Amino acid sequence: MQKKSLPLILLSCILLTSCTPDFPFNFGDDEPLLSPKRFLNVAHRGASGHAPEHTMPAYELGKEMNGDYFEIDLQLTKDGHIVAMHDDYIDRISEYSGKVDSYTLEELKQIDIGSWFNRKYPQRAKDEYKNQNVLTLEEIIDEFGTDINYYIEIKKSKDSDKIIEKLLNVLEEYDLIPKRKNSGQVVIQSFYPEYLLEIHELEPNIPLVQLIRYRKRATISKEKLETIQKYAVGIGLNHRRLSKRYVRKVREAGLLIHPYTVNKKSRMKKLIRWGVTGIFTDFPDRLDDVLKELKVEE
Repeated sequence: MQKKSLPLILLSCILLTSCTPDFPFNFGDDEPLLSPKRFLNVAHRGASGHAPEHTMPAYELGKEMNGDYFEIDLQLTKDGHIVAMHDDYIDRISEYSGKVDSYTLEELKQIDIGSWFNRKYPQRAKDEYKNQNVLTLEEIIDEFGTDINYYIEIKKSKDSDKIIEKLLNVLEEYDLIPKRKNSGQVVIQSFYPEYLLEIHELEPNIPLVQLIRYRKRATISKEKLETIQKYAVGIGLNHRRLSKRYVRKVREAGLLIHPYTVNKKSRMKKLIRWGVTGIFTDFPDRLDDVLKELKVEE
């Protein structure tokens, strides 16, 4: 069999996008937010490594530290308000117990969700973190408007239809429903494809990301990638389950890939060189430093 010439091999790599360069990103501001050529720094629950998660100080730091997006988990209160909170229960971040949806918004507003951070991380403690209270999605958007972008997760809930309806109403109220397909101001992600499919049917211009939970090393079939392509722009998963081969398969399918939650600089660098298109981190300042280092090296 005759060997292919080197130019032909290189051309094949370009056409098939199978030869991923070590550092494939363009840092230019002219690239759209969700371009595969642009890398995203997602402040996980705000800059939650520096301040109590889902509080105003965490979001303020996320913005100061050059986060491209705030990641916001949504829960529904007993009286139907959307609040930013990761856990179904309030036990971990307060001295109270019980499910979020067993409290009214007024009741949640009386609960201190900041002091736990000072106790757990005394080296990062600040007086201002005491007595931080639960935020509604509207309060976050009122504070930051279009100066930041929102990466919103819809979690498993018996009232998922209500959360979706209320979320879309809030986005419409604040003019955050994109006028053109896949504008990047708001991204919605979920582990549950039925939620994303419902949103896609109601508002097809909102970019969606399919979260996938793996117990072992991540693998994905061509068929599953093709299914996800029909409604989502990307995939999210735990970075510990990732391989370079998995990243390449997702990228070759034309999808973005945003692993979570990466806090070590060495791991950030490796994932970026593998070709992931964004990273969720508790320390957006660390990721910003890494991106600046790699930009210098480029």
